[in-house]
Amino acid sequence: MDADPGTITVVVADDQTTVRDGLTTVLSLLPDVTVVGEARDGAEAVEVVGRLSPRVVLMDLRMPGVDGVAATAAITAAHPATAVLVLTTYADDASIAGALRAGARGYLTKDAGRAEIAAAIRSVASGHTTLAADVGARLVSGLTAAEPAPDVDLTDRELDVLRRMAAGRSNTEIAKDLFIGVSTVKSHINSLFAKLGVRDRGQAIAYAHRAGLAR
Repeated sequence: MDADPGTITVVVADDQTTVRDGLTTVLSLLPDVTVVGEARDGAEAVEVVGRLSPRVVLMDLRMPGVDGVAATAAITAAHPATAVLVLTTYADDASIAGALRAGARGYLTKDAGRAEIAAAIRSVASGHTTLAADVGARLVSGLTAAEPAPDVDLTDRELDVLRRMAAGRSNTEIAKDLFIGVSTVKSHINSLFAKLGVRDRGQAIAYAHRAGLAR
């Protein structure tokens, strides 16, 4: 589908026309993102993804007919190369858990700004998990007491990176904070994953909360 392999193709699924139009306008300003389609509900999102094979779907949850959770489950089952990034008004436990169990790779609320949405689209398109900071905190809060974090020997720099991941910072933002390159940040993250025994960013953030490293 991509004319340019570096371009991230996106489908915007939201039942509100003004929201779709606004997101499409905002995303059109990004040099590496192209909105290739829109959907007014979950059923249409599944159909559009099947036809256009975008790399990312920006998915609302509360839509008429087939909702965002059901659409996410259908898309991730049939089109595993397409990442679903939830963008919703709701950040309650049931909504978050439902979306992640359905296979969503990212979860933002509509309080997110343009930069945060752009970073999240790039992150999920690269195969990473991206959660808004408050969503990550809510997700792991129920695990904190029941599952203490194991004691892991992390370097000072790995702790710097992990704390910023838990605060919702992107790799680019972490690199700027620490005055190091993005590739170095990725190297520290890979080391963190290996030491913590986790497979993705969301699990590393969960560890940070359990270990009391998030702030």
